[in-house]
Amino acid sequence: MTEQKNIAQFIVRDWGAWAPGLNCLEDWRQWQQGKQNVGTESPPSPKAVPKSLLRRLSPLAKAVFNAVEQCVDAGDELPAVFSSSHGEIVKSLQMLEALQSGEELSPTAFSLSVHNAIGGLFSIVYGNRQEISVVAPGNDGMASGFIEALGLLREGHPQVLLAFYDEPLPAFYPTAPFDLNLPFPCALALRLAVEGEGFPVVLSRLSLTRHDGEQPVQLPTFIKFLVSEQRVLQLGNRSHSWQWAKY
Repeated sequence: MTEQKNIAQFIVRDWGAWAPGLNCLEDWRQWQQGKQNVGTESPPSPKAVPKSLLRRLSPLAKAVFNAVEQCVDAGDELPAVFSSSHGEIVKSLQMLEALQSGEELSPTAFSLSVHNAIGGLFSIVYGNRQEISVVAPGNDGMASGFIEALGLLREGHPQVLLAFYDEPLPAFYPTAPFDLNLPFPCALALRLAVEGEGFPVVLSRLSLTRHDGEQPVQLPTFIKFLVSEQRVLQLGNRSHSWQWAKY
């Protein structure tokens, strides 16, 4: 018998996601129904980012901002959690290759390659002075980001931004036999709250043992859950599992 322990109930006030060719809710619905494929184009320049900062944004950062601006307005200040398994790994590899070639590294380029770089850019673009956490979930998948965000809600914050993002690993890194690589860049942003408009979700921990890969692999599955009529989603990492239930 599967044991279930409810962790928390929260409201998804709004959400947005980006992948190549999938720029809005209707695109994602068409994709979920098998009527639209993921494309190959680069993310467009986010509207919220000033031109003076655009040159600092990597393709992954642009993907994140394209998702975030679908649920965060200019002037909004709310605590945020950013979760990524690999972070700016493409940029990091490029810098390692530059070092190997004897080139000097730009301090700015290095500062924008660290794991909290996109969270820092978010605070600049939105003038956000609230606390920001950055999570590297490893084997625990998407649940880690939710637990961090729900902790902020329980501390008394009325709303929290939760962003997930990853991009394909460069060929330099081995991916087999690990289940940690998605075939396209993907970003998801959710605006979570304790109450208000939106749809309620209950997060539970299950004793069920299953394996659904790391966060990059789980991301498209979770977006399908959001955009479809599916009521329950379970994701696991071989040692324990998590359940999201829409009400």
